[in-house]
Amino acid sequence: QLQASGGGLVQAGGSLRLSCTASGRSFSNWFMGWFRRAPGKEREFVAAIDWKGSVTHYADSVKGRFTISRDNAKNTLYLQMSSLKPEDTAVYYCAATGSISGTYYLEYAYDYWGQGTLVTVSS
Repeated sequence: QLQASGGGLVQAGGSLRLSCTASGRSFSNWFMGWFRRAPGKEREFVAAIDWKGSVTHYADSVKGRFTISRDNAKNTLYLQMSSLKPEDTAVYYCAATGSISGTYYLEYAYDYWGQGTLVTVSS
């Protein structure tokens, strides 16, 4: 089970850190990702990280502004968001899978999903 938290209201240019806590003992065996769904749009890939945290991937729209990381000892995934823009407003979801095959940016590659946390960026 995945539990996302940390969303809220922030002004443009501000920062937020999202967390995703996993229950169970297998967190270190999961490839993790963050996705988001903006109002009226489909869910889209944001960032992904491998099991050890040594390889990361980002959508072009967030590259240089967002940082994904994980703490396997705490069973927690993070998304540090900086220089936020109004277009970053969305519900953010964490996702996990035990096996990834190069399709980290696709929803169907993930087996488990958190409930989402809302991020609102005001202009």
